[in-house]
Amino acid sequence: VQLQASGGGLVQAGGCLRLSCAASGRTFSSYSLGWFRQAPGKAREFVAAIRWDGLTTYYGDSVKGRFTISRDNAKNTMYLQMNSLEPEDTAVYYCAAALRASVQRMSIMGMLEYWGQGTLVTVSS
Repeated sequence: VQLQASGGGLVQAGGCLRLSCAASGRTFSSYSLGWFRQAPGKAREFVAAIRWDGLTTYYGDSVKGRFTISRDNAKNTMYLQMNSLEPEDTAVYYCAAALRASVQRMSIMGMLEYWGQGTLVTVSS
């Protein structure tokens, strides 16, 4: 599976962005997907995950209630709708995949099988 993240950019605090992660491969619907982010000088952090069938989602505490993860298996694409953005959300955002993983497993970096390149989100105050 090859993953390609896009949609990053510069936004003011309180604004919103939608990230996309497009995947190649015919088995997209068998993969659970997730988002991580890494701010300058900080460790990579779990953001959100969605199960392969789209029925279960899981969020990091810092984004609960503000971010929404979704997927469209017909388009081989995952999304991250980010609302009420804060300067602390500034980071490079990465998408990742693991075959038929639980959403809890998706929050553990070492358990993930595929990573996309990052897309930069900058939130100005």
